[in-house]
Amino acid sequence: MIFTEELKHRGMLHNIMPGTEDLLKNEKCVAYVGIDPTADSLHIGHLVSVMMLKHFQKAGHKPIVLIGGATGMIGDPSGKSKERNLLDLKTLLYNQNKIKKQLSKHLDFSQKNKNNAELCNNYDWMKEISFLDFIRDIGKHITVNYMTAKDSVKKRMTGEGDKEAEGLSFTEFSYQLVQAYDFFYLYSNKNCKLQMGGSDQWGNITTGTELIKRKIGGKAYALTCPLITKADGGKFGKTEKGNIWLDKDKTSPYEFYQFWMNTSDKDAEKYIKIFTILPIEKINTLIEKHREQSYLRLLQKTLAKELTITVHSEKDYNSSVEASQILFGKSTKKTIEMIDSKIIDSVFATVPDYYYIPKDILKNGINIIELLAVKTNIFKSKAEAKRNVKGNGISINQEKFKNLNGKLDDNFLIKEKYILVKRGKKKYYIIEIC
Repeated sequence: MIFTEELKHRGMLHNIMPGTEDLLKNEKCVAYVGIDPTADSLHIGHLVSVMMLKHFQKAGHKPIVLIGGATGMIGDPSGKSKERNLLDLKTLLYNQNKIKKQLSKHLDFSQKNKNNAELCNNYDWMKEISFLDFIRDIGKHITVNYMTAKDSVKKRMTGEGDKEAEGLSFTEFSYQLVQAYDFFYLYSNKNCKLQMGGSDQWGNITTGTELIKRKIGGKAYALTCPLITKADGGKFGKTEKGNIWLDKDKTSPYEFYQFWMNTSDKDAEKYIKIFTILPIEKINTLIEKHREQSYLRLLQKTLAKELTITVHSEKDYNSSVEASQILFGKSTKKTIEMIDSKIIDSVFATVPDYYYIPKDILKNGINIIELLAVKTNIFKSKAEAKRNVKGNGISINQEKFKNLNGKLDDNFLIKEKYILVKRGKKKYYIIEIC
């Protein structure tokens, strides 16, 4: 399938410059997407542009990922109301190396293929240019009027829609011109005729095409994808803890897996087209089956599986499925003990009702009622605790606990530090021994 047609089918095409489709039909092209290395990991918001490059490479074209070592020292005003913290070179280069490892799971950087993906860093060429050379050779081609007409700049200058907006520093204002030069450099040195990105980047990208036209009379092109949103209006990729990262030390594979499992039906229909490379025909079949039996959560399960295996590994996916059985399946203390400690920690960390009790309390055993109503406030009174235990409403480590006089000691600990309490069918509590 033609690249742009693939994007249209997947809902991944927002703006496209006239002539772009003809270019892609008539020749094998080079295109790039820019990523500022302001963290040592990508998050799932980056995956949209990465997936664009993945489809681009599958269509036989050559993708370039431009790491903004130079622009990362400035900060892009697009979609922001405040100037962000600037990073030093050592940190940026460290972040770049970490990011490339993550990109390698999505793009083929192998030298064996003619259309192998390539990683560039704009610091490599920007460090050689003096300020005077830049404003003389580049700045003279783009007027201030042209730059201030861009929406991303106007909104920051006027504070439109954001009471906390701080205005726009000259540092950030220059970002548009620096990004335009990146496109010019790649056009001149890598035969890169197309830049892609999110729809909020349209202004910056088209400034690049304008610079190429005015400076050397070249013809370059632009293509953007929509900004991804949630059906309820919330920001995609954000949770109470913040971003969903691709680095397992920042977001555990289990939390990553659960993010996709917890998407709404409407969002799952959209996301499975954007974030997987499953054929559209197969996706449409999955959507039909899901609509017939939505309780099976077929789309969410497929999303979670495809993404967790790609971003992490099949082992991490299997462990995440097993871990989900702790709270949502028929697990036992024995089966829970077999799961990796880090996964157990991340699963239990998702339980909102969390208690800590000193380890010496378990030395001689603690009565179940005392634990539930005194040492914790799982129940407001001993009487209420007794009624629930007597009524078969309490499970300890996924096993019913019916003995009013029963005691819990060290033998009840999971991974030597946890006790999992379930009240009724769905309410969970974690007690951690410290």
